[in-house]
Amino acid sequence: MPCPGLIDGYVPAGGPGVRVDSHIYSNYKIPPFYDSLIGKLICWGKDREEARIRMLRALDEYAITGIKTTIPFHQRILKNRFFIKGEINTSFIAEHMSNKEVVQEVKEPVGK
Repeated sequence: MPCPGLIDGYVPAGGPGVRVDSHIYSNYKIPPFYDSLIGKLICWGKDREEARIRMLRALDEYAITGIKTTIPFHQRILKNRFFIKGEINTSFIAEHMSNKEVVQEVKEPVGK
């Protein structure tokens, strides 16, 4: 869900196997007309599970305040038992997460 506004705090994730591609910074103002992909968090590991664990850690340490983000939603996906087992497809969200959960997760503020 797009969320224009002022990013008043920004601390990107980091560490081995973690990469952030973004142009944002603290006090950056996201205009009302923008590409909703303002940043990408990429994690890799020796296998899928190591990459998943790194991504969970990276999402936990990523701090963005002042705007709503989809970080909590992605954390829930990564903790989902079907996702962990690799039982995923293009209908994963529709099959394993309710609309109420999706909307609620996006509405929660993120940051430390």
